[in-house]
Amino acid sequence: MLAYLRQEVGDAVAEETLLRFCEQSPAMIEWLKSHGVEFRGGTVSSYKTSYPTDDFYLYYSGNEKAHPYVEHARPAPRGHRVLAPGMGSGKALFEHLRRSAEAIGVDFIPLARVHGLITDEHGRVAGVRYRALDPAHRNVRQHSLLTQLTGKVGNWLPGLVKGAVARTERLWADGAVEGAARGRAVVLAAGGFVYNREWMQHFAPAFMKVSPLGTAGDDGCGIALGLAAGGKTDKMGNVTAWRFLAPPSAFLEGLTVGADGRRIANEDLYGATHGDVMMRRFGGAGWAIYDAPTWQKIRDQIRDQTQLFQRLQLLYLLTTGHKKAATIEGIAAKNGIDPAGLRRTVDAYTSGIISGAGDPARKDPDLCPPMRQGPFYSVNISADSSMFYPIPGLTLGGLVVDEATGEVAHRDGGVVPGLYAAGRNAVGICSNSYVSGLSIADCIFSGRRAGAHAAHRPGSEPAHREN
Repeated sequence: MLAYLRQEVGDAVAEETLLRFCEQSPAMIEWLKSHGVEFRGGTVSSYKTSYPTDDFYLYYSGNEKAHPYVEHARPAPRGHRVLAPGMGSGKALFEHLRRSAEAIGVDFIPLARVHGLITDEHGRVAGVRYRALDPAHRNVRQHSLLTQLTGKVGNWLPGLVKGAVARTERLWADGAVEGAARGRAVVLAAGGFVYNREWMQHFAPAFMKVSPLGTAGDDGCGIALGLAAGGKTDKMGNVTAWRFLAPPSAFLEGLTVGADGRRIANEDLYGATHGDVMMRRFGGAGWAIYDAPTWQKIRDQIRDQTQLFQRLQLLYLLTTGHKKAATIEGIAAKNGIDPAGLRRTVDAYTSGIISGAGDPARKDPDLCPPMRQGPFYSVNISADSSMFYPIPGLTLGGLVVDEATGEVAHRDGGVVPGLYAAGRNAVGICSNSYVSGLSIADCIFSGRRAGAHAAHRPGSEPAHREN
């Protein structure tokens, strides 16, 4: 695990922090189970996928089997899905932890937005000021209904629910009241800033075409609070862009190219890793090219390899979301790809497969059929290809923290007393690159680190709420 994650994490955290993360990983699973979270072992997914069907709850969720990662670490399936059908794993995880926290006395204040930190007479952060939607307000029911109807759709197609989201904002503002909460410390865990378009333009302009993944609350407010208290940031230009090709796994058997016809990368890379190469080196433009046998194989795999939400996207790709031509030059012309460049890429790939030399990009041999039988098909995988085929993304940078405690580092040295940051609010394990599950694992790891240190500070007051 350490050998693999060294490649993903790079310099995002110190070696001792990454080692601690790996060493504590088995105990983390047991800790989650002790709070009611359920996992299922059993059969590992036999095919490459971004998210498996309900037949599998353990899978290869990252780059474990792909070049160059496989050269440096023995592959192991580390993608643990919480037991729940369909896309319900994340919700199930939260609900188990919420119930456990409430059972031991944690007071949740829903629909609250912190707008200021409270400091005590010694300059320590000791609370927050916020506005929250009054539970008795007439807008609560409508706000809840709109949120439930648009939440999941907003993750993948935010443009479709823009008006409804704006309506929920007005409902919240109309019924919000002031409040404050004080305690022994404050842990900022308010996500990233992908919905803050001004910050995105400033820190990551190359990713402005990425579809924001998260909620409207991922607006950088937690990071801004830390900065106002004296904190500092890093890795703010790092954004993960998810261009998943699979499932079905046969989608990985094609070739992905840029406008000049050059190969983007080996297609069996994790979708965010492949997407990052396309965004940074190819200007966010790319196409996936397939021959006739592979296109038919894609269709044949849909039933056994996809969830309902994946089939909805496939409905677009297999109807109006692709192009078809009799020749390689013809499919290049239909997409504005350099025909000579695409021909060189296809010929180099196919000759390598037929000769036994292998794929020049070193894709898994099991995913490398020769490409020579027309007609040929293409899918536009560019960042702005279609609202029905977006590239979701989220930010990875945030507040710098003391990696031993989770305390927010002060820009002038030392730490901001009483202030912590966790998850995507802070620089952490996956602030350089993202693979499925790593962000939520880092959230739990960094959140427990901050909570444990804050809870054991001497002379701290128990938390209490003011209205």
